[in-house]
Amino acid sequence: MPNLTEVLADPSKKTVIVDECVELIDAEVGDKGGISGLAIKAGYGVVKGIKPGFVKHVVSDLLPDFASALTPFFDEAKSKGQALSTYFQANSSRVADALLAITDSKAQRSKSGAVKGTYEKLRSTAKKNVEAAIPRLGKLVEKHTS
Repeated sequence: MPNLTEVLADPSKKTVIVDECVELIDAEVGDKGGISGLAIKAGYGVVKGIKPGFVKHVVSDLLPDFASALTPFFDEAKSKGQALSTYFQANSSRVADALLAITDSKAQRSKSGAVKGTYEKLRSTAKKNVEAAIPRLGKLVEKHTS
């Protein structure tokens, strides 16, 4: 099994992975319901409206950091002989914390008031939403590393 950094270093794979990550985000946002779902959908609409391709650009920019954050989980799953998607799900709280540490830092450094403001409004529910996305994320990463 290649490591996550190696997978992302392959330019032919990175484009596909970024596109699949954007599809994953679109699907997760689309699945949200209720009042909190409306807020998430509205916030995502604001972020997507900043400029065409903004979400894809952000995903591409964050992917190396996400790979680094996910590497310990990847290595732990391999050492225990567990499927990556199963291991991610079993450790969804830890995986979410690792990913949110990156987005928290990125949002704080953002020069866009719309991005920063939207992120701050949605941050209180972010962990729950990232944890909900872990099964899809695990399968995506597993697909590209097996």
